[in-house]
Amino acid sequence: MEYLNAARAPYTAHDRALIGTEHARQARAHFARHPSYRPTPVRTVPGLAGTEAVHVKDESERMGLGSFKALGGAYAVHLLAEHEGGGTPFVCASAGNHGISVASGAAEVGVDCVVYLSEGVPEAFAQRLRGLGAEVRRSGEDYEASMAAAIRAAEQNGWRLVSDSSWNGYTGIPLDVMRGYTVLFDELTDPGALPPGLSETAHAVGPATPPGAPAGLEAYSGSLNGSSAATGGHSAAHGATHGSGGAPTHVFVQAGVGGLAAAGAAYVRDRWGEQPKIVVVEPEGAPCLLESARAGEPVRVQGGRTTLGRLDCLEPSIIAHHLLNHLADLYMTITDDQAADAARLLAGHGVHLSECGAAGAAGLLALTPAARDALGLDDAARPLVVGTEGPVEPK
Repeated sequence: MEYLNAARAPYTAHDRALIGTEHARQARAHFARHPSYRPTPVRTVPGLAGTEAVHVKDESERMGLGSFKALGGAYAVHLLAEHEGGGTPFVCASAGNHGISVASGAAEVGVDCVVYLSEGVPEAFAQRLRGLGAEVRRSGEDYEASMAAAIRAAEQNGWRLVSDSSWNGYTGIPLDVMRGYTVLFDELTDPGALPPGLSETAHAVGPATPPGAPAGLEAYSGSLNGSSAATGGHSAAHGATHGSGGAPTHVFVQAGVGGLAAAGAAYVRDRWGEQPKIVVVEPEGAPCLLESARAGEPVRVQGGRTTLGRLDCLEPSIIAHHLLNHLADLYMTITDDQAADAARLLAGHGVHLSECGAAGAAGLLALTPAARDALGLDDAARPLVVGTEGPVEPK
């Protein structure tokens, strides 16, 4: 299923107040002090899917935690500890990788952590979480049920909820999580990260905030919760310099609740303008962002069965929907078999990812001729796909 976004509109000052290149700079400066931080590689596959070359941002070895999520939950935990101090435990729900990031961050600041997993999350993730010092609790049959349990525990015990999703009244911490994710996109501007070839596009700045209008998500939901993450107390300035490599012509990002896809979309628009085409890829069994875009508002979908467990989310983050609803060019779904085929194909090129990790590439490979035409994806294209996690469950 493909949906060409009818609501596509330019990146704005409202968006930049939420996520932009300046937030990436700050998050990257934070991680630069971390002993395990180093930029992850870009693997280039010439000619894939009829393009000039596909660039795969390989997150499989990110900070020893195995996925891009290492940049999100831990970053939010670190900021909370800096602003509020330690002591009060952290709690979250997770399909695996977000919990690992939160638990890792909590261990680094010496604070207890409780992670709720649904019954379907592989035990390997639970073992990894316990190894990081977290208490693991199983609750419910799906991610939404484990999230509900985590919210109840936070409310009943006064714990600090660290979610990678957002809803009305809870936006500040998820925004910090998303800002952490922008680090992986900022690394693309390092010298030599992307091969030269394409001229960098100029910024295409959207309309400024109207006089007297509230900034950022307040203009959308009126409910930023006052966390340090809401606007960070700083100006989200326009991205100052371009990297030396060529900007990607297309960006394919897989999505669960949409945090990574929205963070990437906002960063790409602030850094490279309106020219790169952004495609959001979801499992056929959990198309919550596609259906929300079609409806023009966040909706919960009934969903179906999917083996893509880290993407199996039935309701979008409202921040993610708010940004993607006008920054994404196309939404699409893939089958489990298409994700598995993409993982095998990339492995044949020396890029080793899980099926969830290869979902963005699966979207590129599955595009219909009509969608390729609409996106201008031809033999001169240089798409970026994000390889979000490694090929095996954590040991």
